Amino acid sequence: MTSMEKLSWALSLLLVWNGLFWVYGGKEATWAHPSKVNNSQRRSSRTSENKPGRCSYTFIVPQQKLTGAVCVTMEAARMNHSELGALKELVEKQQEQLNIVRGRVEQEAMLATDMRLLRRDSVNMNARISQLYAQLLNEMIQKKEQALEQRRLEDLVLNATSQLLQVSSSYRELEKKYETLSSLMNNQSHLITHLEKQCLLKNPSKAMQASQETLSLPVQQSSIMGNIKPESKEVPSNVQRDQSEPQEENPQELLEVFGGSPTETPFISYPITKSPGPWHDCNHVLESGEKTNGIYLLRPRNTNHLLQAWCDQSTAEGGWTVIQRRQDGSVNFFRNWDQYKQGFGNLDGEYWLGLEHLYWLTSHATYKLRVAMEDWQGRQVYAEFDSFRVEPESDWYRLRLGSYQGNAGDSLSWHNNKAFTTLDKDKDAYTGNCAHYQKGGWWYHMCAHSNLNGVWYRGGHYRSRYQDGVYWAEFHGGSYSLKKVVMMIKPS
Repeated sequence: MTSMEKLSWALSLLLVWNGLFWVYGGKEATWAHPSKVNNSQRRSSRTSENKPGRCSYTFIVPQQKLTGAVCVTMEAARMNHSELGALKELVEKQQEQLNIVRGRVEQEAMLATDMRLLRRDSVNMNARISQLYAQLLNEMIQKKEQALEQRRLEDLVLNATSQLLQVSSSYRELEKKYETLSSLMNNQSHLITHLEKQCLLKNPSKAMQASQETLSLPVQQSSIMGNIKPESKEVPSNVQRDQSEPQEENPQELLEVFGGSPTETPFISYPITKSPGPWHDCNHVLESGEKTNGIYLLRPRNTNHLLQAWCDQSTAEGGWTVIQRRQDGSVNFFRNWDQYKQGFGNLDGEYWLGLEHLYWLTSHATYKLRVAMEDWQGRQVYAEFDSFRVEPESDWYRLRLGSYQGNAGDSLSWHNNKAFTTLDKDKDAYTGNCAHYQKGGWWYHMCAHSNLNGVWYRGGHYRSRYQDGVYWAEFHGGSYSLKKVVMMIKPS
């Protein structure tokens, strides 16, 4: 039996006892087990017999499953009240302790839950830290590689900058040399003009005769070419110098050249032909039975304009009048307007026939143009246009081209309907002067897809501040200078 059951049983007995005590006025009572009733009666009868005048009471209670007798006295009741209060206090204390324990258990359960969450977060955090550490290592490696690549690029930039500075200094030196040469050429031109005037003043009759007999030739035959001595015919060729090796002319030698006596020996000898000419063009020469390549005297149709030109009778069935040729860089093509107008160079080498001669040739017949090119590996290509002519000087010798055919690619039609431009006459569509950048004279646009009168560079690919080589953009591009170029026309 638990303590609570014992306590409840004691309280019930206590209540019964108090009720009996209040009814019977505090008379003594004796409680006995039913099994012992007979013995009690006997004792009471004996007692009554022995002690008359006293009452005795016998209470019979239901049989309880108790071990031993239960005796209730006042002292026990008073003791039970105190014990009950103590028990109540103990129960309250235990209840408080139980509440405290419950609160602690709940706190510990919450702490355990928090610990589990923290452990899970810790595991996740460790995984995240490992991932971040791997990413950091990867980024550090990449940054190290990028730093190495950056240092390598910086070294390349420094090397390129140093090379650029060297090229710039070389270019400035070349510009100074070019300015010196230009001033020298201008001085020589003024000197030649002055000497020609002096010659005309000294021999006015001979000058009149020379003006009637003089042919309209390229630059190697001037208006007083008849006064050149046979032994001095190499002197004018100094004007046709290589771009890389400028030569100076002695004014005293020029005086000797232009002050000599007349001679009948021509500057360039003609090939032996069946007919002395002149012919309309090289196709007319071919039709006359002359099949030899060489220099012929020409007079365009319906004109009295005479000129000399090289006739190519072996290319594409012959009959081609060569109007321009580049082959060895022996002639400087960076010339002014007057020189491109009259022509310059050596007819048996590099030369430009002259814009005025082109106008006279193409204005009285329909011609086609053929441009033959050869690179430094020996590959030969051509571009052909079914019509070609130039307008008069009043329209700046504007180019008129027809349809293209060939295997070189079309790098000239872009220049169609464009005026001719030189260093001293800027007629292109560019804000600057294309002739200055391209170092030649051409029908520039903005600026060029072809530059056949540019600087002749040896070896093909060249390095220059501008694209100023002898190039045909559709054949190797603008940074490749061709080895040989021939421009020639023929009646279509």
